[in-house]
Amino acid sequence: MVLVDKQVILSEEEKRLQEDRERTKYWKRWGPYVAERQWATVTTEMPGVVGIPSTSAMRSLLIPPADFTHDMARSRAFRWGEDGIAGVSDSHGLQNIAFAFWNEKDDFLKERLFGLSNPQGNHGESIKEAHFHLDNTPTHSYMKFLYKYPQKRFPYEDIIKTNAKRTREEREYNLIDTGIFGDDRYWDIFIETAKEGDDEEELLFRVTAYNRGPEPAPLHIVPHVWFRNTWAWGHGDKKPSIRQVGPTTAQTKHEKLGERYLQLSPSPGVGRSGQDVQPELIFTDNDTNYMALYGSKENKTPYVKDAFHRYIVDDERQAVNPKRMGTKSAAWYAFDEGEGVPPGECAVVRFRLSRKNDGYLDEELFDDIMEQRMAEAD
Repeated sequence: MVLVDKQVILSEEEKRLQEDRERTKYWKRWGPYVAERQWATVTTEMPGVVGIPSTSAMRSLLIPPADFTHDMARSRAFRWGEDGIAGVSDSHGLQNIAFAFWNEKDDFLKERLFGLSNPQGNHGESIKEAHFHLDNTPTHSYMKFLYKYPQKRFPYEDIIKTNAKRTREEREYNLIDTGIFGDDRYWDIFIETAKEGDDEEELLFRVTAYNRGPEPAPLHIVPHVWFRNTWAWGHGDKKPSIRQVGPTTAQTKHEKLGERYLQLSPSPGVGRSGQDVQPELIFTDNDTNYMALYGSKENKTPYVKDAFHRYIVDDERQAVNPKRMGTKSAAWYAFDEGEGVPPGECAVVRFRLSRKNDGYLDEELFDDIMEQRMAEAD
């Protein structure tokens, strides 16, 4: 705020804050409210989570439990919250947007941040990743996140075993200590989120992934849109839904949030053909895979939470819903033509979550809005 000739001049962000305070617009409805790590926390372990009793939470509410592991998080539905990389949700955590990646070396998608549970770490819990929150305005009109994703196989076992051997008097063994970033064989993945200047419900997302390594490398960028599981434990009258309504468009419906449209844009290709990378929309349900986790004879739904791992990484074509509908969706962008993205170059993904169904995404207008929000944040 500045005074010019005794008149108050507000910046664009200050105007948005004023509208939010006066409740003329709900600018803070959507924000970075998705946990980076929901697994192995007390809230995931409260008794009765999706019908599964816990022992750790009963023992203590002070020490986060280990009954809900990082491996289980792929297949087991959360009750009280969700997690993801650079995640955004509504203020009640009902509808979530986050990002997954695959380097063709890992055994599963990089869908959430990895770390240690309290019993595994020599200094308690800690996240073992390289991630940075770079920017965020008070109304979340512009957000920027940096994730450094290794091109080699992620050293999950090494981190767990080495930390287990260390005492409290020794330093922690972190991701950078493993040598995984040697020769700069990693991706700098910048994830930006912006809102339209006059509509707080219009969300724009842009992912720009730079190959910092010395050789070409493949990368799969898989943005997720899903609903937190409230139906499995009887909260809410109607089960939400997501379904494909166009080649690059999906419609989401929730009784409290209304209708929205996931609008995707083809991405510039990185191979010699020059062909665009077309997103493939895939669908499943955000429900627990009881068969995989507990040896049950069948699941409550044929399409379960870990379907995208199985479909993309394990090539299980039957894992996703052929009717292209569910409560969890993803857009699979495969930058894998030839040997992948050349060194020094980048892969770019653009999409928006909108109350309007325009049928396509205007990339030039999209980038103009993104740059304007960035300028206002600066």
